[in-house]
Amino acid sequence: MFTTSWCGYCRNLKRLMDAKGIGYTEVNIEEVEGTAELVESFNGGNQTVPTLIFPDGTSATNPRIEEVLERV
Repeated sequence: MFTTSWCGYCRNLKRLMDAKGIGYTEVNIEEVEGTAELVESFNGGNQTVPTLIFPDGTSATNPRIEEVLERV
């Protein structure tokens, strides 16, 4: 899960994923070199977070918890 420290959508999605018992690894794109560019590659050049990468290699940007539940 790619995030930033100031992203309210990220905080909300993390809270919901925690409540549902969905595990994830958080990567702050402002702190980990090269990850902002990776997020851009999934989002048409935009550094939009939260961006999730699923085990099958697909991604979702700012997904609803229902979508996350369907895809994990």
